Amino acid sequence: MPPNLTKPGPGTDLANVLSFAKSKGVGVWLTVDWNSLDSQMDEAFPLFEKWGVAGVFIDGVERDDQWMIGFYRRVIQRAAEHRLMVDFHGAFKPDGINRTYPNAITHGAVMGLEYLKTSARPNPSHDVMLPFTRMLAGPVDYTPGGFNNVTAAEFVPREKTPMVLGTRAHQLALFVLFESPLQVVADQPEAYQGQKEFDFIKAVPTSWEETRFLTGQVGEYVAIARRRGADWYVGAITDWTARTLNVPLDFLGKGNYIADVYSDAADAGKYPKHAAIEQRRISVSMPLQLNLAPGGGAAIHFHPAN
Repeated sequence: MPPNLTKPGPGTDLANVLSFAKSKGVGVWLTVDWNSLDSQMDEAFPLFEKWGVAGVFIDGVERDDQWMIGFYRRVIQRAAEHRLMVDFHGAFKPDGINRTYPNAITHGAVMGLEYLKTSARPNPSHDVMLPFTRMLAGPVDYTPGGFNNVTAAEFVPREKTPMVLGTRAHQLALFVLFESPLQVVADQPEAYQGQKEFDFIKAVPTSWEETRFLTGQVGEYVAIARRRGADWYVGAITDWTARTLNVPLDFLGKGNYIADVYSDAADAGKYPKHAAIEQRRISVSMPLQLNLAPGGGAAIHFHPAN
């Protein structure tokens, strides 16, 4: 029998979790399997609304036949009626339904970092393809931000504390390159404790007012700028080839800016966890030079100087 979605599992004090989260201004999402949800949606969604749940993370959808597309529509409509957001994680690619139902926040439909548990397929060469392919369809739940960064030679697939291919700065850049109103970091909480690079993840928005393509070559490298309010963010990544990018800054417009730059350290090609963090005063008339290590990247936060 499928699990009963109207009752928390043994040992789970969900009421206390929801109460504590609410006191901290944090919304709680519940993970549900689509098979269980299909038969219990009409009972579960009203209850989730009553509990104060923010949304549902739906996994295991590996089909895009007519019946499953109908199931998607039914889930989104029922969720909207009960003020619930939806993340279709194990899913087919988005089809624009979020224009009708904006509570359909994001979709998986991508070979994200979770696949590193079994293979080396999610890697910098894969990442540089996605802005030109999968991202064209809509929001993507890639779950970036892995901090156990290793080189290709060091990589071993494993379930416990999985390794992440490419540099840490590459991972930071994905939060700008891969658009998703709900971003979920890939690593365990302990991986970010005391790590200065996590400051960028804490600062970067998840929704944007403007996007600019800066430079790129399909399957080789890409740099994208996105704006939220007066602040701009840039993400730039490369494949396994080290390269220097000269990124134009004319998108910033008039005024003076300070740039918080998270980039590959000089030895990041050998030690991928090493990142350089610096603050620069920017002249928009000059391109920004970024030196990217193999599998590397850069993440930049521009904010007005005054």
